[in-house]
Amino acid sequence: MTKHTISIVTASYHSAATIGFTLRSVADQERVAVQHVVQDGQSNDGTCDIVAKYNQVTFISEADSGIYDGLNKGIANCTGNIIGLLHADDFYPSDTILRKVADRFEANPELMGVYGDLKYVTQEDTEKVVRDWKAGEFSRAKFHFGWMPPHPTIFLRREAYEQLAGFNTTYEISADYDFILRLFQTFGSRIEYLPETLVHMRGGGLSNSGFGNLLKKSKEDFWIALRMGYFAPVTLVCKMLSKLSQFRNVF
Repeated sequence: MTKHTISIVTASYHSAATIGFTLRSVADQERVAVQHVVQDGQSNDGTCDIVAKYNQVTFISEADSGIYDGLNKGIANCTGNIIGLLHADDFYPSDTILRKVADRFEANPELMGVYGDLKYVTQEDTEKVVRDWKAGEFSRAKFHFGWMPPHPTIFLRREAYEQLAGFNTTYEISADYDFILRLFQTFGSRIEYLPETLVHMRGGGLSNSGFGNLLKKSKEDFWIALRMGYFAPVTLVCKMLSKLSQFRNVF
């Protein structure tokens, strides 16, 4: 067992259909000390009853202003010195994921973060991959052309969240994009790529649910890219086009 304790944060709201799978995915991780924080937004669909069956979970259910507020609250309740995020309908593809992540931090005390690849699966069949997101190695130039690693695969030392003050909740859908740009701008040389699939995600998340949310996400992405000094029209188009190759990896 490594000396590091990893805290995993799950923000949930009306997640009864999937959260049990997520909880088991974390509970089954081997040879690493894990704290699982579930920050719930006062669900009334049975989510709380499911989480209550897991005695080792740190569970808080209280009102929040959205998923990023929930994640910030959950991070504040973490006791581990490495923090990862796992959404309430996501799961780890094997029971060795967190051990491999912890080993990377153990091997390099200067390391601030680790990220990897992600596969999208269908809601009905978690064995069916519909999108394969290969993140690849980081370079600062890639951000000009819309590069972004899969957010749920990013594991960070606690001090990274503290220094960056967590997620900017003025963004309803794209606070993860804002956070990742700030993260790599600050710590990019101290973040490693782990070239394997770290998370499976069920399709149908907030940013992909309906034209209205897609439009809102695009607007938020545009202003975030502009604020960070990128030529936003090019960055945004490249960001959207980059997803096409993730589908080609599957078919």
